[in-house]
Amino acid sequence: MTQISDPERSRGGLLSALFLDHPASVEESYLEHMRFAAGFAFWLALAAGAAAVHAVIPALCETTASRIVRRLYARIENRGGQPH
Repeated sequence: MTQISDPERSRGGLLSALFLDHPASVEESYLEHMRFAAGFAFWLALAAGAAAVHAVIPALCETTASRIVRRLYARIENRGGQPH
């Protein structure tokens, strides 16, 4: 049986804490969580762009940002696992 040295054990614990613990807490793998979070980031960026356009030209994108935010909120509320 091979012993794992303390530095190796702490490195594994750090990697787990950084990449695996939170996805596991919401019942997802790392890749599933990455896909969800990246998609969420895309839609948030789109909403931010629409809000910026609306700030400059109020007649454009009047409800786009709020519609996206409401849809994203519903996605989080309807997911399994713990809230993000």
